[in-house]
Amino acid sequence: MHRRQAPLGRDERGPRGPAARARHLGHRRPPRPGPRVSAPDGGPKVVALGGGHGLAASLSALRRVTRELTAVVTVADDGGSSGRLRGELGVLPPGDLRQALAALCRDDEWGRTWAEVVQHRFVSSGALHGHALGNLLLVALWERLGGDVVAALDWMGRLLGAEGRVLPMAEVPLDISATVLGADPENPDEVSTVRGQVAAATTQGRVLGVELLPADPPACREAVEAVRAADWIVLGPGSWFTSVLPHLQVPALGQAIAESPARRLLALNLTTQAGETSGFSAEAHVEVLLAHAPGTRWDVVLADPATVTDRSSLEDVVASAGGRLVVAPLASAGRSDAHDPHLLAQAYSAVFSSTSSAQGASPWR
Repeated sequence: MHRRQAPLGRDERGPRGPAARARHLGHRRPPRPGPRVSAPDGGPKVVALGGGHGLAASLSALRRVTRELTAVVTVADDGGSSGRLRGELGVLPPGDLRQALAALCRDDEWGRTWAEVVQHRFVSSGALHGHALGNLLLVALWERLGGDVVAALDWMGRLLGAEGRVLPMAEVPLDISATVLGADPENPDEVSTVRGQVAAATTQGRVLGVELLPADPPACREAVEAVRAADWIVLGPGSWFTSVLPHLQVPALGQAIAESPARRLLALNLTTQAGETSGFSAEAHVEVLLAHAPGTRWDVVLADPATVTDRSSLEDVVASAGGRLVVAPLASAGRSDAHDPHLLAQAYSAVFSSTSSAQGASPWR
């Protein structure tokens, strides 16, 4: 993992090295909390990939479907609290990891309270303004554990009682390089490059494609192992170019996604996103993803009916990826841009169950 070791401060009595820190905390690898979900048979082993609000919505639904859930999270954020901590301390940006952990919190008093605490942002006129408490807690755990990101995430998951595990997609902070058409409004036909997740997500032009910097980052070993052992891989929803596609561009992770015996589900967004996907149809989302991961089979593409304007065309694109289209209501009542976790959970459960039944196999490997 990311091995930067920061000073512990001026307390001379504190443990100094990673081993001493581990002894101080008891043991380095805490046992993962026993999930408390309503899947009577345990459910399939699911790995959900993404970042931000899209991944959080997916995790909030999936934890209602399975006891075997792993989130693999983007680490390219360079804005806000995450960007400040990344720039000052050289750590992985913690924001999307924190949000995934909060989404995995249970629906009881303990889970709701901790979800609110880790999502809490300070409002002040000082240096703490805008920082999320969960970001600070994660960074503190990383430093106390000698930079062991996975152990720190497991510790925080244990504290929150998270119904699943959260892992970074790569061992180092990443940057996104986006090719953009019309980034300069005065030159709408000019193709240029912008660097950084925030710049790519907020560009006034149209994003044509993205690359990662560095181009060959080391994937998180535990994330690769989880993908290869999964029954289902779920990609999306989320910011298409900055949260979804980057997973396919970490070489070892992208290879594991392509080679895993798991079935693959692509969850489409409810709305387009200014800059990234303005004017995109549902089929355009799929086509862009296939261009970034040629040859990878997608067994199911899940879409809300409001996003499907040409079902036949979308079905053709999905079939070209070896899969089938599933259309189901997914949006929250009164909010067409937000997923209803219960509706999304029902859709996931129906897909997982129907696919297993159709193949005449035992439900899960």
